[in-house]
Amino acid sequence: MKTNKLKWVILALYLLYTFSPLSANDGYRLWLDYQLIDDSVKLENYRSIISSIYSSEDSEIAQTTAQELASGLEALLGEQIPMSSSMDASIILATAKTITSAISPKDKITQLKENGYYIHSDGDQIHIIGYDDSGMLYGVFRLLSLLQKQESITELDILSNPKIQHRVLNHWDNIDRTVERGYAGFSIWNWHELPEYKDPRYTDYARANASIGINGTVVTNVNANSIVFREDYIEKAAALADVFRPYGIKLYLTARFSSPVELGGLDTADPLDPSVQQWWKDKTAQIYEAIPDFGGFLVKANSEGQPGPQQYGRNHADGANMLADAVAPYGGIVMWRAFVYSEHEPDDRAKQAYNEFVPLDGQFRDNVLIQVKNGPIDFQPREPIHPLFGSMPETPLMMEFQITKEYLGQGTHVVGLANLFEEVLDTDTYVEGKGSTVAKVIDGSLHDHKLTGIAGVANVGTARNWTGNVFAQADWYSFGRLAWDPYLSADDIFEDWTQLTFGLDPTVVSACTELLDVSHEHCVSYMNPLGLHHIFAPGHHYGPGPWIEDMPRADWTCVYYHKADKEGVGFDRTKSGSNAIAQYADGLCKQYKNPNKIDLKFLLWFHHVAWDKKLSTGRTLWEELCYEYNAGVAGVRDMQKTWMSIKDKIDSERYEHVRSHLIIQEKDAIWWRDACLAYFQTFSEMPIPAGLPEPAHDLEYYKSLNYPYSPGIRPRW
Repeated sequence: MKTNKLKWVILALYLLYTFSPLSANDGYRLWLDYQLIDDSVKLENYRSIISSIYSSEDSEIAQTTAQELASGLEALLGEQIPMSSSMDASIILATAKTITSAISPKDKITQLKENGYYIHSDGDQIHIIGYDDSGMLYGVFRLLSLLQKQESITELDILSNPKIQHRVLNHWDNIDRTVERGYAGFSIWNWHELPEYKDPRYTDYARANASIGINGTVVTNVNANSIVFREDYIEKAAALADVFRPYGIKLYLTARFSSPVELGGLDTADPLDPSVQQWWKDKTAQIYEAIPDFGGFLVKANSEGQPGPQQYGRNHADGANMLADAVAPYGGIVMWRAFVYSEHEPDDRAKQAYNEFVPLDGQFRDNVLIQVKNGPIDFQPREPIHPLFGSMPETPLMMEFQITKEYLGQGTHVVGLANLFEEVLDTDTYVEGKGSTVAKVIDGSLHDHKLTGIAGVANVGTARNWTGNVFAQADWYSFGRLAWDPYLSADDIFEDWTQLTFGLDPTVVSACTELLDVSHEHCVSYMNPLGLHHIFAPGHHYGPGPWIEDMPRADWTCVYYHKADKEGVGFDRTKSGSNAIAQYADGLCKQYKNPNKIDLKFLLWFHHVAWDKKLSTGRTLWEELCYEYNAGVAGVRDMQKTWMSIKDKIDSERYEHVRSHLIIQEKDAIWWRDACLAYFQTFSEMPIPAGLPEPAHDLEYYKSLNYPYSPGIRPRW
């Protein structure tokens, strides 16, 4: 009797932990935190509608789809939903090739495209129809999210096709489990234990990606290691691919261009050498034998010391096409990064990728995507769009966003990146007239490209909550949603993530959505206001270092980018300076070229401006700079108040986690403000405006600060 009583106590405690919104929550479940629906009326309504599941498919992905639906429903509804062999089941899972017109509206099914899904309910049944098995899986995750948000499921009519074909995470993970620019622990890939031990975390990772439509992952760093092509490491990679496959996710590897020399024993890696071409073909065949659905290669070449075709007098097209020919027979692709700068010191590093790639437009194979960072420098808190977007009409370009926060406070600052992503995607390139947005470039619609892609540099690590900072989960989620549909609103995505992660309390939803919405602008204000950029300390890129000038080459310094002097500050990229502005189409160039009309957020990116110049705000440049830095600090303090206002509505573990990080963020914002103003004041020789605080220390103090063990420091290659 006592034993039975103890069992009931244990069960009660388990249920309290599992289903109470204020119970301890370490964030591991991400936005897939299926909790028992707490509205009794809605719960009974859902139970009356959902009683059984039927699936017409039996592939690996289809089996995963049925399992995800059954387990998700059990958690949400509090009862097991059985599988049925009858088409009379309440939920029908099928693909377009197996469903009949009697089941669902035929016209909607015919509109489905690769990976797309259609969800339709007509009273007694809910139909989830995928164009393919992956589409069926994505449809199931969509239905479960509707239930999480307790929305009506009685009159569903949802048709959703991905607008981008290849939706890929790039892991900058090294074989030794260190992560370049990683702020959430070590790499989740334990190569030492593969292929024998497949950590269950790999499956949870695949689930999370599939739930937001991501269908590919590059598991190795762009600063590549040839060892991944060794036979035993191919076997290890194949074990990961086996885990990903049931979730519709393809595995990709980074290709070190010098692998034929380092691993193959050849004396050259010249892409036009027949022996080199044959080496890559043989190696590719070996990979596909082990991984039949291998996605292809991601390549960083002739950049930051990485080997590439230019070492042999060849160009990027020569290198990319050699690899493209190797994977083409198997349906693979090559993602060739455009983040390049030569060993020669440039007049403006922002121009180099355009100068190297535009002359090669139309020379790449049909299965090559040029992967372009969102801006022309390097993932700054804010940049104008990269001038390559729209400038290579004969070549498909894919976007590269950084989800990990290399220049955004690393894992400690709350910065909602969906706003940054949306700003870039919505920017008009004007290359084909007004309306030629970046989103239309990368989804292929602007220049009628069928091969499309988007990549996000992952922020995932061994931290229990995956991303280090709880709110950094929103960036992973946002990337997936925008990869599926680059026209979505950031605010809508923030709200969805909040509801799925923290529940439906309107006060919580409003507060978290607001916090995410304002955070990026605040970060820009206390780090890089008015178009300042790349004024970060070298190596770790965490804190400020606008005084940095002693580096092996000028474009690795900070003074190179802000060019502060007694007259003013800012990089002149107009015709009188580097003329980088000429790389943009006329419509965009007109927005940037006039310092009196340009949006102030890009002022110092394109113009060297006098300290005492009056701006549209009525303040001088110096005054505006001071106000912007202070606005960033004030914004973080407002974020703290917003978070504190919902203390009683958030579980204690996540509340304290976020609260602590916001304290760090305020401290860092003050550091940025004081250090930068102390430095720039040595040039402006103007006072801090009345009512604003003076820097707490002198400039020498800020210069003396040293953080050699900050996470994510790039190793010396």
